[in-house]
Amino acid sequence: MLAVAGDLPADRDLYGLEVKWDGIRAVIHLDGGLRVTGRHGADYTRRYPEISSFGLKNAVIDGEVVSLDRLGRPSFERLQHRMHLTDPGPRMLALYPVTYMPFDLLYLDGTPLFDLPYRDRRALLDELDIGAPPYFPGESDLLSATSAQGLEGVVAKRLDSPYRPGVRSPWWVKVKNFSTREVVIGGWKPGKGRRSGGIGSLLMGVFTGHGMTYVGHVGTGFTDATLDALRAVLAPLEIDRSPFSNAVPWRNRWVRPELVGEVAYTMVTDELRLRHPVWRGLRPDKVPAEVVL
Repeated sequence: MLAVAGDLPADRDLYGLEVKWDGIRAVIHLDGGLRVTGRHGADYTRRYPEISSFGLKNAVIDGEVVSLDRLGRPSFERLQHRMHLTDPGPRMLALYPVTYMPFDLLYLDGTPLFDLPYRDRRALLDELDIGAPPYFPGESDLLSATSAQGLEGVVAKRLDSPYRPGVRSPWWVKVKNFSTREVVIGGWKPGKGRRSGGIGSLLMGVFTGHGMTYVGHVGTGFTDATLDALRAVLAPLEIDRSPFSNAVPWRNRWVRPELVGEVAYTMVTDELRLRHPVWRGLRPDKVPAEVVL
């Protein structure tokens, strides 16, 4: 089940508030064994060996994989070091450990829980005592608290809402302290100065009714190592014409629109440009067709 982006609901007494964890969605399947899958069904079991069965034998749990910084805050930058590794070795496990944050219970001891209200599913989850972070009353000031602590925001969930797999429902509303979004990489602008001979900035697009629309370029938020890695990933995707449906300034290098990244930004202009974008990383858990205006 997916959330829509928006503001805190006016009828906040009908909602519970959870911290929005900046990580990767993962579902744990327990049925005589342990299997971890991503949003689209990809098998993450070997990718995140830290995830355990919590001592449960028959359950399905929804939650988020995060990597915490030294202050205990989720760091998407740290998670980037792990999310591409299908079988991480001891060194990466030690340097960039992950934590699983359970937030919903979908199945328990032979009983599907999809039609139970959110408040009842959460009560059952809390009874399992597996480290699920708490949720708070809708009237609480959790959004301000997350902002003060440098966290991404909150998710407001209707207390009476069922769970609908694959549905992006207004029963769940994600409210962010800053704006982030996925973008499709359609090319790159050659760098100058210190970046001469490499990538200067990435060209970003989103899909609209007119095809993939150019929404700006992002040149900040990269390390030299990140740019080198992106150049290697993009090289096999190069094509000889623009994949964008609208005009793009400068002379650029074009690529097939197959990779999705995430950026933070301040606003969207009337010309559909993202202002002050900052690169946050690739999102291999997303597919380009999902990246819409």
